[in-house]
Amino acid sequence: MRIARFSIDGNVAFGAVEGEGPDGLVLDIIKGIPYADFELSGTKVPLSKVRLLPPVLPNKVVAIGRNYAEHAKELGNEVPEVPVAFFKPTTSVIGSGDNIEYPSFSNELHHEAELAVVIGRMCREVPRERVKDVIFGYTCANDVTARDAQKREKQWARAKGFDTSCPLGPWVETDLDPTDLTIQATVNGEQRQLGRTADMIRSIEDLVVHITEAMTLLPGDVILTGTPAGVGPLNVGDEVAVTIEGIGTLTNRVIKRG
Repeated sequence: MRIARFSIDGNVAFGAVEGEGPDGLVLDIIKGIPYADFELSGTKVPLSKVRLLPPVLPNKVVAIGRNYAEHAKELGNEVPEVPVAFFKPTTSVIGSGDNIEYPSFSNELHHEAELAVVIGRMCREVPRERVKDVIFGYTCANDVTARDAQKREKQWARAKGFDTSCPLGPWVETDLDPTDLTIQATVNGEQRQLGRTADMIRSIEDLVVHITEAMTLLPGDVILTGTPAGVGPLNVGDEVAVTIEGIGTLTNRVIKRG
């Protein structure tokens, strides 16, 4: 099931996305919240009549760096011995169709297409065999990075945590095998990244076990699983799109921060 979060007439709701094609999609409004047992209301609205919001509002976004060998290589980095984890704040999260604001402290903004894992229940110290039980679904992400600041500051809080640096969407797909999916990024229609989730160094099970050894994850929290090779520059006016097989396409435009 594809679960979207949206606004219409000033109201915010979740809905199940039904239909096919850009003109045939409708939202069946959900009664309650999708992390618990829920019912479909039967009240349907065309997707074209709503504004898509970030599909979740995470308490935290835990991101993993250098989880594809070719990406680590292209930036001159070694594959780390243990997963490199960092946080992106909730203020970095935007939805499909929202604008990425080019930060004033950077002159080298990069796209990073990623598969995002959405957590469905509170969990801590999750054993490997129970990882699937705590996952709500999957969505597309763009770990937008101020690459020059990342190199200059030697840590990633500002470079990867600035406002609008974490586009998520367009919705969460709850019924998906994430082990071998095509993941790609285009800028103004030109392909920049093309990889497969099968090339992750550490699997989703590895990442959930590693992260929950240290912290509790809450419903709606997000794990970014790393990006394949091909990251590159974004400029004001560019349209960047992240497409993941079985999920859909996350699209955002880069604007100058006002």
